[in-house]
Amino acid sequence: MPEPHDPQAHQFTELSDTEIFSAHEGGKLRITTSRELKTQRDLSIAYTPGVARVCSAIAENPALASKYTTVGHTVAVISDGTAVLGLGDIGPRAALPVMEGKAQLFDRFAGLNAIPIVLDETDPDALVRTITALAPSFGAINLEDISAPRCFEIESRLIEALDIPVMHDDQHGTAVVLTAALGNACRLLGRQLPTLKVVISGAGAAGVACAKMLLDAGIPDIIMLDSRGIIHANRNNLGEVKTELAQLTNPRGISGGISDALDGADVFIGLSRGHVSEDALQKMAEAPMLFSLANPNPEIDPDLAYRYGAVVATGRSDLPNQINNVLAFPGIFHGALAAGATEITPAMKLAASRAIAKVAEENLDAEHIVPSPFDARVAPAVSQAVAAAWKNA
Repeated sequence: MPEPHDPQAHQFTELSDTEIFSAHEGGKLRITTSRELKTQRDLSIAYTPGVARVCSAIAENPALASKYTTVGHTVAVISDGTAVLGLGDIGPRAALPVMEGKAQLFDRFAGLNAIPIVLDETDPDALVRTITALAPSFGAINLEDISAPRCFEIESRLIEALDIPVMHDDQHGTAVVLTAALGNACRLLGRQLPTLKVVISGAGAAGVACAKMLLDAGIPDIIMLDSRGIIHANRNNLGEVKTELAQLTNPRGISGGISDALDGADVFIGLSRGHVSEDALQKMAEAPMLFSLANPNPEIDPDLAYRYGAVVATGRSDLPNQINNVLAFPGIFHGALAAGATEITPAMKLAASRAIAKVAEENLDAEHIVPSPFDARVAPAVSQAVAAAWKNA
């Protein structure tokens, strides 16, 4: 077991409203030109008449748009504001600061342009039509903060309709980083992924994606829980997504609640607003791995988590081992665009996960199972791995 950890050692200074609102005043983005316009000749080249030559060339060969416009390195960050952070359905206007922040992260960590778009629409058919109509302006689509189960249908239909990469980051970014972290936790503890008994609390966007990716990574024994308890094949009124989950998970046919699920479990993954008691933790296998990712209030109190867990991960930035999507999505989109990929495949996501894990190996210990978001090696490593996975498919 690792030495007890003091959560207080990692707490940050309280952020003031004055500092926060000042930093957001006027928005966090601006659009600038990449070519200076100083002379009449500059104008003639950038706009009329010179631009017509480029337009005609693209009309004859649409693939040239990625070379002669911003499309090849620009991502649309699109939300309907129905599942924003821990705030829930707050609407498109209130979601816009998050989308602007996401665009900042694309620029900072991968050098990609990103345009925030919030849509005052929640109907899946209308969203798919609108995003499909917007797609020619972008090289890729990052869906963000769209509620489950609608997000699964919307992402799937857009992947089918478009020939550019589409990814709902709330699902897959979380899954990629979690899989990297769990692999490194196993490496640290001398465990093997296929031997683990895993419990995932939360069957929303992130929970479903994490379950499917961990299955792809070779873990056969996964139990999922929602607000009604363990998901199993004999439960009524599961809906399409959870019916599929019931077929893919819970191979031992367990039923009941969180305490039943955790009996003998090696790993807890929290992606909900639930609560795990000390009694339930005591039923887990020896030296469990506790990934309590709800933010700001994790499912397991940090003091309890560090008392019982051999490795502990969190969704919070003030504690070690934050499962932060920024480790994944900038490099994933950069690699996909660099490779000319038309989609982001499961193999590309697994490649991204392995690349993140490998960066962390050099300084691997119980408090460093994933790299820092500011580790300059992460995005290039992920990008290269993702591009290679597409080209080798």
